[in-house]
Amino acid sequence: MSALKMAQCGITSSKTVLVFLNLIFWAAAGILCYVGAYVFITYDDYDHFFEDVYTLIPAVIIIAVGALLFIIGLIGCCATVRESYCGLATFVIILLLVFMTEVAVVVLGYIYRAKVENEVNHSINKVYDEYNGTNSNAQSRAIDYVQRQLQCCGIHNYSDWQSTHWYEESKNNSVPISCCKTNTGSCTGSLTHPEDLYQEGCEALVVKKLKEIMMYIIWTALTFASIQMLGMLCACVVLCRRVRDPAYELLITGGTQA
Repeated sequence: MSALKMAQCGITSSKTVLVFLNLIFWAAAGILCYVGAYVFITYDDYDHFFEDVYTLIPAVIIIAVGALLFIIGLIGCCATVRESYCGLATFVIILLLVFMTEVAVVVLGYIYRAKVENEVNHSINKVYDEYNGTNSNAQSRAIDYVQRQLQCCGIHNYSDWQSTHWYEESKNNSVPISCCKTNTGSCTGSLTHPEDLYQEGCEALVVKKLKEIMMYIIWTALTFASIQMLGMLCACVVLCRRVRDPAYELLITGGTQA
């Protein structure tokens, strides 16, 4: 009877943790989809500075994994409650595949994070040269958005605007209004009042922002990969008990032994 009680205690603990983890998987699915969508939205704001669309591959994978976790959570809960050997085995296999996918996301995240600086350096001068100050121009909208959002001006500083086509054509010795500090209501972008302008250049801040986005993906994937490892471990405990422990078979069939 003592062996039966020990088996019951071990199985109950593993099942409880497993059910709790499946609930976490459902929450994780929502978080992963949110992170992936956040990356897509943010990339759309900075895509002129980073032209490699393959950077979105980790975000696509994250969203796909999030959708799959909803299904995994359902399979895991049903298999755990019913103590289905086939269901638990399927659950472990799918979790293993998702775990491997998230490891790939981490690797890709680090690869694209390393490419950010070179990509931005290569494209940012071209974007500033194509600025014309109109809202219909995509490059102009992108630069004005970045300068306001990141509170920066020019590539390295506000003086970079003096070498752009827009500055030469406007001939008013000023920079775009988006360079003006938010707490300066009378700012017109004039270079005669540089104290009214953001002093920091945008290149370094864009690189920093894009690297932060990649780190969001990397840490999210690592966090949920760790949780999935615990889920696989608990499922394997239940499976191994069922296969190897005779006392567990008695527990399942409701039998007792003195």
